[in-house]
Amino acid sequence: MKTKAELLPECPVATTVQLIGNKWKLLIIRNLLIRPWRFNELQKSLDGISQKVLTDSLRSMEKDGLINRKVYAEVPPRVEYSLSETGMSLKPILDAMKIWGEDYKAKQQ
Repeated sequence: MKTKAELLPECPVATTVQLIGNKWKLLIIRNLLIRPWRFNELQKSLDGISQKVLTDSLRSMEKDGLINRKVYAEVPPRVEYSLSETGMSLKPILDAMKIWGEDYKAKQQ
């Protein structure tokens, strides 16, 4: 059986795109850079995301080691999502995307 590293693309850019290269994952990371969020909070803040897509994205990101899922022993159960150390290392990438997006929007006016 192949290791996780062997399953990733050879190209580092392709690896990054595979892990975070969709709209929803990037926006989830954007939110989690601010603070931990609960599922319903995330869903409300991400206009247009379905429950299934959010669930699948969070599971995938947890499996990839980008986020942490913390379940509190309460009734009703409370679950919070936060960025892992690996997920936090994406901050410079999202910061650069923010700057680029601001510059692009300014040039379009």
